[in-house]
Amino acid sequence: MNLPNYFLADLPPEAELTPTMIGEACQTLKRNREQYLAGRSTQSLVNVLGGTAENWLEVDYPFRRLALEEGPAATGFSRATLAAGLDAFFKQLTRENLHALLLQDLGHPQRLDAMVASGGEQKLQQAAMADGPELLFQIAAGSIPNPILFSMVLGLLVRSAQIVKCPSGASLLPRLFAHSLYDSEPKLASCLELAEWRGGQRPDLEAALFKEADCVTATGSDEALAAIRREVPVTTRFLGYGHRLSFGYIAHEAVSGFVIKKIVARAAADVVAWDQLGCLSPHVIYVEHGGGTATEQFAELLAEELERCEAAQPRRRLSAETAAVISAKRDFYTVRAIHSPATRLWSSKESTAWTVVYEADARFQISCLNRFIYVKGVSDVTEVLHNADAVRGKVSTVGIAAPEEKSLELAAHFGRWGVTRVCQLGHMQDPPLTWRHDGRPTLGDLVRWTNWEGR
Repeated sequence: MNLPNYFLADLPPEAELTPTMIGEACQTLKRNREQYLAGRSTQSLVNVLGGTAENWLEVDYPFRRLALEEGPAATGFSRATLAAGLDAFFKQLTRENLHALLLQDLGHPQRLDAMVASGGEQKLQQAAMADGPELLFQIAAGSIPNPILFSMVLGLLVRSAQIVKCPSGASLLPRLFAHSLYDSEPKLASCLELAEWRGGQRPDLEAALFKEADCVTATGSDEALAAIRREVPVTTRFLGYGHRLSFGYIAHEAVSGFVIKKIVARAAADVVAWDQLGCLSPHVIYVEHGGGTATEQFAELLAEELERCEAAQPRRRLSAETAAVISAKRDFYTVRAIHSPATRLWSSKESTAWTVVYEADARFQISCLNRFIYVKGVSDVTEVLHNADAVRGKVSTVGIAAPEEKSLELAAHFGRWGVTRVCQLGHMQDPPLTWRHDGRPTLGDLVRWTNWEGR
C-alpha cells in the first residue's frame, strides 16, 4: 500500500519546505475549515472519529497493517509493542468516551454546536457556548505516537483547522492516522496538515506558523517549551506539556497470597508498555513492607516476568550510546551488590533488554528507561513522598495496587502532594480519554467561552 501525497509529510525527503509553502497551507486549511468543518455537528464528528477507531482495531484494516509492517523500522518499536499501544489508544476512542469527554470538559455535549444550558445553568437562566481556534499549530515530541494522535482528535472535535509538526523521522503513525481520516471522510481530513522537521532547525517555518495560528500546543522538555513560548506572540494561546515522571506504589495487602502473581504481571505491563519511554511509565516501584512477599522477592519475581515479556513483546533495538548507558548503570549496581546486601540486580543475559535493581534505600531514582526499573521497599506513603521530594511537582502518574478503600486514601495523599493522575497498576500508559493531562481539562483548554446571562 503506497500513501498518496495528501500531506506535506508525504513528500519525499529531498523536498524542501519553505515559509511560503507553509503560509499557503495555512490559508488553505482555514478555507477548508470554513467550508467543511466549522458547520459540522459535534455528533457527526464523534461518529467519524469513533468509526475510524473501530477500523483501526480490525486486523485487516490497511492502515493498521501498514503501521505494523513499516512501524518497527520507522519507530524502533517491535511489532508487538506497536500493536499493544495502538490497541490501547483506539479502544478508548469510542463514541461513548468522546461523549463523556465533551460532558466532562464542557458541561454539555452540544456546547460546541450552539448556546446551550446545563441543568444548573437553566435554573440561573444562563447558557454558554464554546468555540475552538480557527487554526491550531501542534508541535509533537518523542517517539510515542498516542499523545499526538489524541491531540489531533481534540483539534477536530473543537472544529479547528490544524497543522501538526512531527519530529524528524517520526511522522509515520500520525500520517497513517491522518490518511485513515481521509479515507473515512476526505473533506474532514482536508482541514488537517502534517509536516516534519527537526526541532529548532527551521525557525523560519515555525515563525510562519506562529504568525498564522490562534493557538499553539507543544510537548517536550521544559527547556524546549520555554524556547517555544518566547517565540509565540503574546496574543496567541500557548499550551505546553513538559517532561514528567511517574512511579508505582504497592500496598502490603497486594503482595500477599495468590494475588502476588497478578500484581507482578501488572507492574511488568507498565514497564513494558512503549518500552517505558513515556511520561506515564514508572521509574520506581515502591513496595510496602509487611506483606507476605518481601520487597527483594517481589523484585526477583518482576525480573522473571520481564524475561517472559521479552519473549512475547521484545524491546526495541537501541543505539550503541543508549545501550552503553544501561551497561554502565548495570556495572555500577553489580559492584554495589557485591559489597552490600542492600542492593541486588537482575538483568537479561547477553542484552540490555531489561534490568531490575532492588535497593533498600528508598530515595527516588530516575531510570535510564528502556525497561530499566528500580524496586524499593517503604513503610508507608509518607516515606515515599519524603523520598520523592526532589521530583515533587514533576510527577504525572502513580500506579497503585491496594484494596479499594485504601486506594482512595492513597489517591488523596498523592493528589495533595501534587500528583495529577492516580490509577490502577497495569494501566499507567493507558489513560482514559477523559484524563486531565497535567491536571488540566484537555478539551476545555482549547476553547474560548461565550456566556449568556438571561437576567
